[in-house]
Amino acid sequence: MKIVRIETFLVPPRWLFCRIETDDGVVGWGEPVVEGRAEVVRAAVEVLSEHLIGQDPLRIQDHWQVLTKAGFYRGGPVLSSAVAGLDHALWDIAGKAYGAPVHALLGGPVRDAVRVYAWVGGDEPARLTEEIAAQIEAGFTAVKMNAAGRTDPLTSPAGTAAVVDRVAAAREVLGQDRDVAVDFHGRFSPAGARRVLHAIAPLHPLFVEEPLLPEYGHLTASLAASTPVPLATGERLYGRAEFLPVLSAGIAVAQPDLSHAGGITEVTRIAALAETFGAQLAPHCPLGPISLAASLQVAFCTPNFLIQEQSLGIHYNKEADLLSYLVDTEPFRFVDGHARRTALPGLGITVDEAAVRAADRAGHAWRNPVWRHPDGSFAEW
Repeated sequence: MKIVRIETFLVPPRWLFCRIETDDGVVGWGEPVVEGRAEVVRAAVEVLSEHLIGQDPLRIQDHWQVLTKAGFYRGGPVLSSAVAGLDHALWDIAGKAYGAPVHALLGGPVRDAVRVYAWVGGDEPARLTEEIAAQIEAGFTAVKMNAAGRTDPLTSPAGTAAVVDRVAAAREVLGQDRDVAVDFHGRFSPAGARRVLHAIAPLHPLFVEEPLLPEYGHLTASLAASTPVPLATGERLYGRAEFLPVLSAGIAVAQPDLSHAGGITEVTRIAALAETFGAQLAPHCPLGPISLAASLQVAFCTPNFLIQEQSLGIHYNKEADLLSYLVDTEPFRFVDGHARRTALPGLGITVDEAAVRAADRAGHAWRNPVWRHPDGSFAEW
C-alpha cells in the first residue's frame, strides 16, 4: 500500500481538513489547522506531503520522525499543526487497513465512555445562566466559560468582582455535583491571575485554563504554589519538550490540542509524560469533527484522561457546526455528558466528502478579533 494523493480543504467555519488516499483506495482524514492561520498551515501540509507521496502509510512512527525532524527548523504552531493533521489521517488509514479503531492499535481501551464538556461563553455574561441551564438539560455534567472579556493588566476591584460573580452564577446553576472550568485565555497578567485565582477558589472550579500566557511559563511554579485551584495549560504548547517545564512546575491538567501538538502520535507521549507528574489529560478541541474524533481515540486508551472539550454549538460555529461534515453523526451523540466508545475502524467517523469539497469551494478567511484597551493599546484576546 502506497500513498498516492494528499489534498487539503478549507472549510467553514474556520477549519482545514486533509485527505490522504492510497493506491488501493483506502482514505484517511485529518484536521491540520491553526485557527486564524489556516491558509498558512495548508501551505505547510503541501510542503510536508513531499515526504509522504509514494510511501507506505502504515509506517506512522517513522513518518512522524521525518515530518518533525527532517527540516533543520522545527516545531512551532504551523509545522506542528501540519504534522498533526497528516498524523490523524495516517492513523485513520491504519485503523481501516487493520479493521480496528485507533484506540485498539494504541493498546486498547481503558474506558467505555469519555466525559465531555460544553462551552457556555462568559465574555459577556448576560445569558450565562440560561446557557448553562440548557447544557444541563442536554445532559452535560460540566461546562467551560471564559473568566472575562478584555482584561486590564491588574484587575480592579470591580473587575475581580465581576469574575467572581460570573463563576458564582455558574456554580449556583450547576450545583455541587457538576463542574465548571474557567478559561483565563492568557488575558491576565501574572499578578492579576494570582489575584483572581484567590478570589474564585472557594467556588471550586474544575480547573483554570491558561492562567498565564505561554511565554510566562517560568512563573507557573510560583502561581501553582499560591493557589489550591488546579491549573491547566497546553493549547499553545506543541510537544513534550514544551510540556515538561509546566508539568514540573505543578500544573494539574495538560491540554494539548490534537490538531496542534503533533497529532495522535505526540499527544499519547504527552499523556504518558503527564502521568509521571500525576497530571491529568484534557485535550483542547474547540475545532471540527476530525480533531474531536482523534481526541476521543486518545481518550479511550489514556489512563490519566480527565475530560474532553468539544465544539457543538460553540459561538465560532456559524456557517457550519461540528456535525455538518459527517455522514453519520451517531459517534458524537453525547449521552449523559459522555461520548460512547464504538468499534468503528480508524478514527471512528465517516466524513461526507461531497459536503467537504463543496464547502472548500467557498472556503473561509477566519481571523480572531484584535482587542484594544480604552487607551488604544493592544489587549490580549
